[in-house]
Amino acid sequence: MVTGSLFAEERERPLAARLKALAQRGVLVGTSSWKYEGWLGSIYTPERYFTRGKFSQKKFDDTCLAEYAETFPVVCGDFSFYQFPSDEYWRKLFGSSPAALQFAFKVPEEITVKKWPTHARYGRRAGLENENFLNSEVFTRLFYEPLLAYGGRAALFIFEFGTFAKSSFAEAGEFLVMLDGFLAALPEGARYSVEIRNPEYLTPEYFQVLRSNGVAHVFNAWSRMPDLPSQTAIADAYTAGFTVTRALLRRGRQYEEAVKTFEPYAAVQDPLPETREALRALIQKSLGERRPAYIFVNNRLEGNAPGTIEAVVDSLDL
Repeated sequence: MVTGSLFAEERERPLAARLKALAQRGVLVGTSSWKYEGWLGSIYTPERYFTRGKFSQKKFDDTCLAEYAETFPVVCGDFSFYQFPSDEYWRKLFGSSPAALQFAFKVPEEITVKKWPTHARYGRRAGLENENFLNSEVFTRLFYEPLLAYGGRAALFIFEFGTFAKSSFAEAGEFLVMLDGFLAALPEGARYSVEIRNPEYLTPEYFQVLRSNGVAHVFNAWSRMPDLPSQTAIADAYTAGFTVTRALLRRGRQYEEAVKTFEPYAAVQDPLPETREALRALIQKSLGERRPAYIFVNNRLEGNAPGTIEAVVDSLDL
């Protein structure tokens, strides 16, 4: 676990130094999101967020990304999955962190949801087919182009697809035909990755679609997917000149259970040696092959993402 004393000053941040060294060799390691009060005293210095002698939630939410960047070279923006952020939001986001911090953004579900869930928050669309599913024009106009103003800081786009029911696609091939056409129509020059939640889709045909378009498969630790050791052992799964990994949940554990168990995410509570070893091996492989890598760890994997990352990085043979 990361201790508070390690993060009191920049010169006392060994994790930051090790992550910077990895980033210089093309391996960027960060977390999923960043606004966690449970990291106060470790990643974040409480006094930075005091106003009139008291902790200010607003100041923390508005400014903690700058301190995050003192340790991590990259962050995954999960927030963008739920909407197309406004131009003002993008300006504030990029303006609140140093230019060296890289971002991976989850593409809005407006592009990746086949049928809207029957949930109240979807209003009249609940249960209906999504007319913008795999619409490359909407993605380009509403998400990709607004980010061009920020140069290469949008380093990676992640297309996360939830579990498809048989009513959406009777077989994987139907999805792959649509996915292939969509990926081929995307703007050139960006790094794209695909994360699926149907384990039966992990086929040679799926990997070939990604490979033919230069798109990375996202190695994802998630409740109903094969674990990371199993996924990273698939030779065909390395489909691009870079790799992407998201360590999200222990296999078999539901999201709601993880939230209830781990909040406020102040400490590692459930170490997963096999997952850590898979992350370590993936980093070593990337370094050995000089293949750029983006690796993100979620608090809901073990309880505290920085602690998980520190344990993995400390185990590396560098």
